[in-house]
Amino acid sequence: MSVKQISVFLENKPGTLQRMTGVLAENGIDMRALTIAETKDFGIARMVVNDVFSATNVLKEADFVASLTSVLAVEIPDEPGGLDKLIRIFADEKVNIEYMYAFLGGKDVKHAYMILRVSDTAAGEAKLSGRGLKLLTQEEISEI
Repeated sequence: MSVKQISVFLENKPGTLQRMTGVLAENGIDMRALTIAETKDFGIARMVVNDVFSATNVLKEADFVASLTSVLAVEIPDEPGGLDKLIRIFADEKVNIEYMYAFLGGKDVKHAYMILRVSDTAAGEAKLSGRGLKLLTQEEISEI
């Protein structure tokens, strides 16, 4: 039940990020989550969107370098210890978390959503099974 994350290579200069968000906005793409990692010369925007196929196509048509990565999207309780429960499962099961970011949204204000890239996506999914945390599908991400 992994979801697809879009990673976009961005030159680190004024206006580049806005050009990317503008392309998405003009094409009706709604970002659900976004994080940016940067260096002096470039950045990588990682995002989860409501329509992966359309977003990837319009970004490439606008000359952005974009790629897809499988990530886990996990619903956690929005309360103290909610994130710790998720992290503890992976720590106990020796699943490495490469990076993660969060978002809130949707109608259910009692939950937060974590996007995680783990060393082994299938193993990460298996380790969460039956542990009281919900893995989201691509369709569920689109509806939040």
